[in-house]
Amino acid sequence: MTGQVRTVDGRVAGRRGQATRQKLLDCLGEMLSSSPYRDVKVIDVARKAGTSPATFYQYFPDVEGAVLEIAEEMAKEGAALTELVSGRSWAGRSGRQTSEELVDGFLDFWRRNDAILRVVDLGAAEGDKRFYKIRMKILNSVTNSLTDSVKELQAKGRVDKDLNPAAMAGALVAMLAAVASHQKGFQTWGVKQAELRPTLALLVHLGITGKKPAK
Repeated sequence: MTGQVRTVDGRVAGRRGQATRQKLLDCLGEMLSSSPYRDVKVIDVARKAGTSPATFYQYFPDVEGAVLEIAEEMAKEGAALTELVSGRSWAGRSGRQTSEELVDGFLDFWRRNDAILRVVDLGAAEGDKRFYKIRMKILNSVTNSLTDSVKELQAKGRVDKDLNPAAMAGALVAMLAAVASHQKGFQTWGVKQAELRPTLALLVHLGITGKKPAK
């Protein structure tokens, strides 16, 4: 890893510098979990990491720059979501399992990265293209795979050929993202996680196959 990380002015960071940089990112991530993004200041991140603002600025131009670093790493993890769909069967009980595992994996990913995803959504909603690209990178990992799944089912004559694969896949992923970011809100409606997940799996299965999943 040494030699791959550079400071803001272009110098190569040694092992100690890399460790300091990572600690700053870890502390920032923790702070985003408990504080509004706008309230997080460089001096607070540095203090929590046991270093100085000057050290923070050696590695990041500002808090937003550091947040983008965390978000990029999260997006790389999110790319693995495609494995929940790619090459999976939608026939019979296998289709039921595919839809359930997709929902579980998607919601779990969102819950693990809830704090940084809130910031990414905020930045994307405000028109920041950097955050928008990160958000789309995560969503595309599932959307593209679901689009391919619909096309394969159409080719086999199992799904109406008039259906637009990308439109269906995009609508389902947008639904999953909206629900995932609102998981706590469902509790105020008296909906438990144990009830939410099978409902989403049913909707995903219906959307992709046009049928209820096999029991």
